[in-house]
Amino acid sequence: MKIIKENSPGILLCLAIALPSWFLGKHFPVIGGPVIAIIAGMIITLLIKNKSRLEPGIKFTSKKILQWAVILLGFGLNLNVILKTGAQSLPIILITIGVSLIISYILCKVMRIPEKISTLVGIGSSICGGSAIAATAPVIDADDEEVAQAISVIFFFNVLAALLFPQFGTFLGFDTTSGEAFGIFAGTAVNDTSSVTAAASTWDAMYQLGSQTLDKAVTVKLTRTLAIIPITLVLAFIRTKKAKDAGNGKVDMKKIFPFFILYFVLASVITTVASGMGISSAVFNPIKELSKFFIILAMAAIGINTNIVKLVKTGGKPIFMGLCCWIGVTAASLLMQYVMGIW
Repeated sequence: MKIIKENSPGILLCLAIALPSWFLGKHFPVIGGPVIAIIAGMIITLLIKNKSRLEPGIKFTSKKILQWAVILLGFGLNLNVILKTGAQSLPIILITIGVSLIISYILCKVMRIPEKISTLVGIGSSICGGSAIAATAPVIDADDEEVAQAISVIFFFNVLAALLFPQFGTFLGFDTTSGEAFGIFAGTAVNDTSSVTAAASTWDAMYQLGSQTLDKAVTVKLTRTLAIIPITLVLAFIRTKKAKDAGNGKVDMKKIFPFFILYFVLASVITTVASGMGISSAVFNPIKELSKFFIILAMAAIGINTNIVKLVKTGGKPIFMGLCCWIGVTAASLLMQYVMGIW
């Protein structure tokens, strides 16, 4: 009862921001609810003079509810479907992830960009935007301002990709009688699900392909999402090693190991088994929607804890890193498709 009393004011504030952000995100999918929630949170926090009563609930929302969102995300993954139709795109996915991580690592060292922001931008650019950042942030113990900055960078290039890539695909001469080539391109080179959907749907509409491109792009995107598992486990191992090397004594694995990722895997297994038993995937749609809403809720909390003035002042280097990762991932995707004879 005490925990509810302490957390409820902050959670209610986040909820008041998240609900309209969720509805607006439905109407403006290219922007998306999470970005709207972060921006609204950053503006509203300027009007709050004393956040002491709100802080416990805000912290609970930005940490715990964010982890629950990642767990519920697993119910949207049917491993059998991904293995069957995503195998073709796997080499492209691995190369694009590798390129983005290498670029972010090099720029982190050369430009002296904070390590946690570099990690979030690199992983967000290479895997699945906001979802990957949501999964990674608790593992590396990133603060809310670092998460907000990474989300902002990813959002900017998501919008550019959704708007420019369909025209870019036409310029490059992608097959317009099938959605396969552009679907793989959108699924591997665009970060967030909303922007992948927007770009693929635009291609389908441009060339009257029904939902061919969208189906392919979403499957490839879901295959990319699975990379969250090894990435977060590796980051947890690195963090544990650093803690030991720093002489911090006995390291509490319960605090460092991302157990919520194991629940994410379990959720995926449950969906896969249920589908194998003939249960429609539509059964899990409400859980998938709840996952998306939880991410928006957590982003509202992160926005409230973010200093917008500081974010603008320190945003130059992360944006440049995001640009380099975006260009690198796009080039790697096109090169691999050319080598594999897809394009």
